[in-house]
Amino acid sequence: MTPRPVGRTKSIAGPAGLLATVLALGAAALPSPATAGPPGTAGTTGSPAAANTRASGAPGTPAAGVLGNARTTAAGSPSGVQGPSELSETRRLADRRSLVVGDRAYAMGDETGLYPATGWHTRGEMGGIWTPPLKLLDGLWFGLDGNWLGKDVAAAKYTSGHGYQRIDYPGNVTVQRTDFVPDGLRATVVGLTLKATKAKTVTLDVDAHSELMPAYPWGGTTPNAAQTNLPDTGSYADGTLRFRDQGTPPVANAAAHNYTALVGSSLRPTSHALGANHRGPQDPAVICPADGDAPKHCDDTAFGKGTGGRLTYSLDLKPGKTTTIWFAVAGSDDGPGAAQHEYRKAISNPSRLLKAKVASRNRIDSMSSVDLPGDRLLQQSVEWSKQNLADSVQEAHHLQIRDVNEGKSYPAPSGTVDVARWFGAGFPDYPWLFATDGEYTSYAAVAAGQFDTVKAHLRALRDVSDILNNRSGKVAHEVTPTGDVYFGSNTSAGNTDETVKFPSIVALLWRWTGDNRFRDAMYDFSVRNLKYVYRELDADHDGWPEGLANVERSGMGSEKLDSTVYLARGLRDLADLAGSKHDRATQQWATAKADDLQRRFEGQWWVAQAFGYADSIDDPANPANDNTPIFQRHWTGVTPMEAEVGNAPLASPEHAKIALDQREKPCYTGEFGLFHTGTGPTSDPAGNPGPSCDQVVSAVKSERSIFSLNTSIMAVAEGNFGRLGPKQQQVYTTGNARIQLDPQVWETPGGMPEIAPSPDSPANIDRAFTDRSMTMQAWGTYGILWPVVHQQLGVDPDLGHGKVSIVPQIPAGQQKVAGSNIRLGRGSADVSSRLVNKAILTEVTTHGLRAAVTIGAVLPTGAKLASVSVDGRSAQYKLVTTTRGTEVQVAAHGSHSAVRITLR
Repeated sequence: MTPRPVGRTKSIAGPAGLLATVLALGAAALPSPATAGPPGTAGTTGSPAAANTRASGAPGTPAAGVLGNARTTAAGSPSGVQGPSELSETRRLADRRSLVVGDRAYAMGDETGLYPATGWHTRGEMGGIWTPPLKLLDGLWFGLDGNWLGKDVAAAKYTSGHGYQRIDYPGNVTVQRTDFVPDGLRATVVGLTLKATKAKTVTLDVDAHSELMPAYPWGGTTPNAAQTNLPDTGSYADGTLRFRDQGTPPVANAAAHNYTALVGSSLRPTSHALGANHRGPQDPAVICPADGDAPKHCDDTAFGKGTGGRLTYSLDLKPGKTTTIWFAVAGSDDGPGAAQHEYRKAISNPSRLLKAKVASRNRIDSMSSVDLPGDRLLQQSVEWSKQNLADSVQEAHHLQIRDVNEGKSYPAPSGTVDVARWFGAGFPDYPWLFATDGEYTSYAAVAAGQFDTVKAHLRALRDVSDILNNRSGKVAHEVTPTGDVYFGSNTSAGNTDETVKFPSIVALLWRWTGDNRFRDAMYDFSVRNLKYVYRELDADHDGWPEGLANVERSGMGSEKLDSTVYLARGLRDLADLAGSKHDRATQQWATAKADDLQRRFEGQWWVAQAFGYADSIDDPANPANDNTPIFQRHWTGVTPMEAEVGNAPLASPEHAKIALDQREKPCYTGEFGLFHTGTGPTSDPAGNPGPSCDQVVSAVKSERSIFSLNTSIMAVAEGNFGRLGPKQQQVYTTGNARIQLDPQVWETPGGMPEIAPSPDSPANIDRAFTDRSMTMQAWGTYGILWPVVHQQLGVDPDLGHGKVSIVPQIPAGQQKVAGSNIRLGRGSADVSSRLVNKAILTEVTTHGLRAAVTIGAVLPTGAKLASVSVDGRSAQYKLVTTTRGTEVQVAAHGSHSAVRITLR
């Protein structure tokens, strides 16, 4: 399970061309993030000295404004200017998806700069350029003297940066294309930087093809996208292409709409054209059918009703100098005036917007910055996981909340949510608001210091759920940015696990921030969550909650393991919240329920012959099966070790060791992490394609698909029991890091996908664009950021009660873990723990933190304590036995403390 070398096509050199110029022209220096990247990973671009380090941009002079309508600068990057980390790819670019995201817009194409039909929710329509809840364009294509970039002029390299992407095209006139999405704007911005060795006048054609359609309905719902998508119209005015979709779809309860998209540039076109096509080199378009078999690559779909246009420009290139022209795609579902407003803001000063984007991403990078000399791959994954979270943030306005009953109906809306902001689950098919995904993602986000989006995500879930479910307390499952709720109303099964998890995420935020106002705003809904479960989802009154959860397979009982585990955690967390508010009745109720579940848990759920926990109990089809355990080897069997209930995981240490040892075996774990459903004896006709680790006969086939979430659950579970070694937690953190960062594995460099290449799930780049898992899924970051910040660095805040514990554990075989600027409320902490000879040296510095701080370290297995000193003086300490091991705990004095733990 050793990782493959990382770096065959990777570069951490400073950005060239446009971005370097923008940084040089910036009015202020960017923050200086920490050094990152595995040693010895020389990239394909940049100097050797730059390949292994990452530096901030340097201060420069304010931009002088656009020179005419196109900017001409000296060739090359200004001396001394470097940008943030980058990852580059040169192979099979046409088979890889590209992605740039802002909080009000995003764009997906391929890594050559073309736009194949992408996604399956509405087949082929999930890519292109979007401003939620609205798709604007199928794509934007560029042609130079009649040769289309990405087809006639092949792309040589694709580069992912923090908040932008770049594509390089070689030739007599070289072109660099830089795409980014300014936060706060409903627009995508593209810069083309051209350079010729001799004076030359070139003709630049820009094709745009519209597809103004909302995120819902989808291709297979009632009504479907073909019924509600009206034909687009195109026009030209003031140098821009303008696309409109106006009217009322011919379906019941549809409202009139006025969708607009604008396309233009900082340069005045010399001519324009309008027509049904204008897809650059993707004319004539290959059309994907609405269902059934589809070609691996197609250009549009049976749902498409867009139109096109072309803008043509003449550019005078000077020898040895670069010329940059900017383009913007902007739009709105609020009519042409709003779209024009967004367009003007995007095109007025793109250089400033790009600099602001890079600066904001550098600020994100500077938080929870880690130094892991024993695991540089994991260190780099922490860096990119923080960016993945930032790339997942979405916002929409005026959501019309409607229960569409799993796509079967389309009633009138029940109400409106004015603004919703959330972590989009995955791109391109799940970029909307989910409870399950967001709850897992929240653990990664607090470890990264991204508190505000977690708060917004929870508010959005509460607001939507209360309108949808008439304040019952049930949490909605899946909400599109239109406000259409696919699943999770009072009248549908919903997912029990996400309702019982909600109070835990409120408690998580409260502990990491100490924000009592946020706690108070969420408290009533949190109480109603768990009251709903006991009122509606425990018909047999045995305390084990009924309903759907993370896995649904034939033969499962009505009461699921993961819902039970998360209910126990939710009860403890609700009791803690209630105690802080002096709500004694709720505190006592939740505590009594939690005590009851924990007392009976092991006896009910442990299956000794399976070396693990039952996936479910209580088969409703068999009245004789009254809480008989049902074992099917699903990944949810790890949740008793993953969820911290109070101060420890729900699983007993004895059973946890057996279960985790079992899950590390080949019947559960593959090259990149944990299978969805392990292999073993089964009565399913599909049989068992893998080894057996137990003798229990399951009723379902194995599913050897490795989701980044499954692997995350296992990584966290291992860490909860101090199992951080190379054959334990590191197997799973490495698995998620490799699918994000290993050039032999990744699809989009730096993006952690939904599913790893697996025995039962081929790699995304070998599948049709309309039949792939997500190229970036937020929940996988849980298995990177939480293990490093919470478990290895040992950061465990309880700011709601005015205290913080920082007790690191150095993974076996390593010598040091460190982190800086770890956000804790309005303050932060820097942590370093080193193993030197027979001593552990832990240093903690806090900044602006008002809390009682406990520091120390987890003793290595088998080590004996000789002495403890703080700042060179003998100190009182506690030895506390936890599931992680023996912790040495010392009270910190002042904002900086250095603890020396001498071992015998």
